[in-house]
Amino acid sequence: MVNPKPNLKSKFVFFTGGVISSVGKGLTASAIGRLLKERGFSVTVQKLDPYLNVDPGTMSPYQHGEVFVLDDGAETDLDLGHYERFIDIRLNKASNLTSGQIYAEVIAKERRGDYLGGTIQVIPHITDEIKRRILYVAESTQADFVLVEVGGTVGDIESQPFLESLRQLRHELGRENTFFVHATWLPHIGATNELKSKPTQHSVRELRSIGISPNMIIARSDHPVQQSILDKISQFCDVEPAAVIPLVTVPLIYSVPLVLEDFKVAEYILKYFHLKARQKADWSEWKRIIKSEEKPRYQVKIALVGKYVELHDAYISVHEALKHAALFNNAQLEIRWIHSGELEKGIGREEMESCDGILVPGGFGHRGIEGKILAAKYAREHKVPYLGLCLGMQMMVVELARVCLNDPKANSTEFDPQTTSPVIDLMLEQRHITDKGGTMRLGLYPCKLTKGTAAYRAYQADLIEERHRHRYELNNDYRAALQQAGMVFSGQSPDGLLVEIAELKDHPFMLGSQFHPEFLSRPNRPHPLFVEFIKSVIAEKTGKTQA
Repeated sequence: MVNPKPNLKSKFVFFTGGVISSVGKGLTASAIGRLLKERGFSVTVQKLDPYLNVDPGTMSPYQHGEVFVLDDGAETDLDLGHYERFIDIRLNKASNLTSGQIYAEVIAKERRGDYLGGTIQVIPHITDEIKRRILYVAESTQADFVLVEVGGTVGDIESQPFLESLRQLRHELGRENTFFVHATWLPHIGATNELKSKPTQHSVRELRSIGISPNMIIARSDHPVQQSILDKISQFCDVEPAAVIPLVTVPLIYSVPLVLEDFKVAEYILKYFHLKARQKADWSEWKRIIKSEEKPRYQVKIALVGKYVELHDAYISVHEALKHAALFNNAQLEIRWIHSGELEKGIGREEMESCDGILVPGGFGHRGIEGKILAAKYAREHKVPYLGLCLGMQMMVVELARVCLNDPKANSTEFDPQTTSPVIDLMLEQRHITDKGGTMRLGLYPCKLTKGTAAYRAYQADLIEERHRHRYELNNDYRAALQQAGMVFSGQSPDGLLVEIAELKDHPFMLGSQFHPEFLSRPNRPHPLFVEFIKSVIAEKTGKTQA
């Protein structure tokens, strides 16, 4: 049994899901975290993922969606992006816990002899390690509230150790210090035009069979939820009527905290913990964001040219950063998802050319690379605003190199190890690394900006810090040739050895960053590069410069 420290002040809110996965637990946790922060409480969040991968860093975007990178270089679940954006906090590697990490740690302890020859079992050894990791977050942050989301759905066999650990924690910490929120889906039957609560009842029954009774149920739906449905859920799931909250799908996810605010979710949780708000919630800034969406002054259409566009979650932080910048610039955003592999065949070219701006995001592997280069070529030749992120910057460099070096074979050694012009090459410190997981240049690194450039205009700072996730970089042997062709290296590592930002002279806005600026964008504080990109799009479209 894990014994929490006597001075542990944190209250714990645990989030589980039922009926189907991707029901919105992460958004719900993020929104509730924002409700509590608005009332003056410090909040941190942890995601428990039941898969056996150590982290999602080696997983296909088609399998997992985006890999979200933290300041300390941790490659984590995309839900941590929601947590950071909504609550406006900076998390660390302790905030994403996987079954792979837990089992690896327990097996390592067994190999060292830490268990003194004992038989290693799920209970207590795996559950004790899970509880230790959860309590560590509370102890290390001393946050008033620790929100813990369990990935997957109640009933999944791989989630059982996590749920058992939460049951034990409720017993050890006391019910007065733990609160369970269960998010479920209400399916709609088209033939009878009915919402059905039976799947919710079954998922709660499954949860209770484990020994956990939810304190609150978030009933998700694409359709309005009648009071009779909420009353039925309350009665059959043994949850107070005021704690059964309908959450109908909204056009803008940033409306979710305001929806939960209307249902007095924070008041209910604070009353349960016998706490009072430390300050009055001020939603004026948040409402301004919503209002910008409802009454836009401009319309902008952005072509997102990527390799994984079939699954929009693969670029969720990019999508949200574009949305933040559009709202800031009083613009309604329309994204056209262009598959770079199809673009190589000419498919989607007319659609891309109809857009006001082009964004090429990151990625790995040779598939679809020439399509990204085509997008950069079109943007350069036709003076279309362009933003390249990581691989998007590298392909912008390759495209210009093919012209200025008069070498159609110019490339990155990631895609053509035998290229005669390796303008993008493997970083020196990466050349003897064989493991794939967690071995890239990851996390927060400083970047020195050059005055008089588009990058400096965006940031208005001499030194910035941004999050990275890459193995390849611009080959310094080609700097002079690229500069002569009109490329400006407006952001570099403080020692001048690494190019972090490249942009073109004599272009409305053609800029690429080796880092991932999308990870630090917030709805109330959009990222400067995205703001400048959207601003340039509007200026080119309307023929006038914004103030």
